[in-house]
Amino acid sequence: MALGSLALLTSGIVTLSRCYNECVMGLFKQTIEIGASPTGPFRSIEAVVDTGASYTQVPRSILEGLGIKATEQAEFTLADGRSVARGLAEAYVRLDGKIRATLCIVGDDRAEALLGAYTLEGFGLTVDPVNKRLVPTKLFLLTYVLSMRRGRR
Repeated sequence: MALGSLALLTSGIVTLSRCYNECVMGLFKQTIEIGASPTGPFRSIEAVVDTGASYTQVPRSILEGLGIKATEQAEFTLADGRSVARGLAEAYVRLDGKIRATLCIVGDDRAEALLGAYTLEGFGLTVDPVNKRLVPTKLFLLTYVLSMRRGRR
């Protein structure tokens, strides 16, 4: 496969070729824990950190094993422009001792687990692609700026 060419995974998620991801993009995996409630139980999984994915994706069998089921369907646009419907479920993610509620795409059982942008933002994390790790990000609150523009303090 040529550098930068696209490959369609059986899960319906389109990603760049392995060489492009590993050599150029700094793709890496992160251990996260998934649970149905903030008190657990949790299941540990390895997820590819994917800031291009709107939500975290977890294989259906893992979610169902924890008692987590899709509560709605959503349309997702793939990199090749096609649209696919996938289930969305509410779950809890534990990462570095912190627990956050998040939305998960219910992936096919062959789908690779993905740690998506919504979950990363919920934890206040961003990607350091050079060192292949998650790092805290600067958080913003624009309410004060907007209030100042309106003459409020």
